[in-house]
Amino acid sequence: MTMYKVDPSSTVVLWFRRDLRLHDHPALHEAVERARAVVPLFVLDERLLEPAAPARAWFLRQTLRELDASLRARGSGLLVRRGDPGEVVPAVAREAGADVVLASRDVTPLSHRRDAAVSAALEEEGRHLALRSGLLLAEPETMLTAAERPYQVFTPFWKVLRRQPRREVLPAPAQVTTPPTTLAGTAVPDTERAPVPGLPRPGEAAAAERLREWVSHGLDTYGADRDVLAGTGSSHLGADLHLGTLSPLQVEDAAVASGQEAEPFARQLGWRDFYHHLLFHRRHGPTVPDDPLMRAFRVEADDPEAAAAWYEGRTGIPVVDASMRQLSATGWMSNRARMVTASFLTRHLLLDYRIGERWFMRHLVDGDVANNRGGWQWTAGVGADAQPWFRIFNPVRQGQRFDPDGTWVRHWVPELEGVPDRFVHDPWNAPEPPPDYQPIVDLKAGRERALAAFRSATAAD
Repeated sequence: MTMYKVDPSSTVVLWFRRDLRLHDHPALHEAVERARAVVPLFVLDERLLEPAAPARAWFLRQTLRELDASLRARGSGLLVRRGDPGEVVPAVAREAGADVVLASRDVTPLSHRRDAAVSAALEEEGRHLALRSGLLLAEPETMLTAAERPYQVFTPFWKVLRRQPRREVLPAPAQVTTPPTTLAGTAVPDTERAPVPGLPRPGEAAAAERLREWVSHGLDTYGADRDVLAGTGSSHLGADLHLGTLSPLQVEDAAVASGQEAEPFARQLGWRDFYHHLLFHRRHGPTVPDDPLMRAFRVEADDPEAAAAWYEGRTGIPVVDASMRQLSATGWMSNRARMVTASFLTRHLLLDYRIGERWFMRHLVDGDVANNRGGWQWTAGVGADAQPWFRIFNPVRQGQRFDPDGTWVRHWVPELEGVPDRFVHDPWNAPEPPPDYQPIVDLKAGRERALAAFRSATAAD
């Protein structure tokens, strides 16, 4: 990270990105503590907004409004500009007379290109982009093997990560001094209706409340309940972590400080770091499999009809259909459901995992490039420390185990309303199968086809 020092007599631009909070914000803390004045900035970048899920874009815009209100309560405000950061950020620094732009470091390929362009433009004017920590529990350079290589397996990564020293959680600043003239023309997006019902309330205050509620009433049973397909055992903090209304350190600290059994949940935060570290070290981008063997693997020819049935929840497989319909209707899906639906697409339908990865990013309110990519490659068997190619989720057994009475499935797949509990996850075996609800693939045949294809790819290596 770039470590330019802030001149105490200077004005700095604090460029918010995926860190839309005031608590535990190292770059903001440094700006307020060391600079004479701070100009908080957010750039609406169409390259990110246009392909974003409507639910995620709404959550972002509403969170920006909440952030602006929090800054105004401290004597400042949020300057929102639309355009290419490579042009907008230097222009704002120029207007503010700022020599340094502070920001929290990101790890995606797009962020690398964006920050390089911004840094180059600032350097031409004798200004600097200084990146600080805050997105992860540990920075990628601090988590290397003895051979100074990135970890490829999660368990040794987690053993080291859990022992890494943690800094103190930083308080929110009591006051942020901003020259009033620099906020002229600010354009925080107008309030709009949520695109789907039931989205989480945006903003840092709502995120903090969700965290408190989760620690008080969900953390202790997380290990036992996290795989419930209905999602009742989930923390529902994914969107908060993605846009940074909570830092991962805040979440981990609250969980550990509670005195409850925090290990299973903290481990999931570790997986988040793991996937972000992999993305940082592998600059080839989010669409290339990590496993060199699987980069050469070719799936069956495209099957638009099968893909459309998967997108729309019309596969005739209850757990898959319920999951996909829930995603479209709410912008959310439980982790267990994500694994089952991904396995079905890549194994039983033998379709390219990247079409599923793109679909999830188009719909998830917590869509995160590193997490989404890592999860899809794990399930498809093509990533670092991935599920072995010969392990294939059986969606019937998954439903019977994690939605035993079929309440969740029936909610999203009303075609199963009259099917007895015993057959709700394999209705084709019921004495009177629903006439208009049939599977698009035989699960046993689909499994065998996938195993044959992967064996062929392995033999060819």
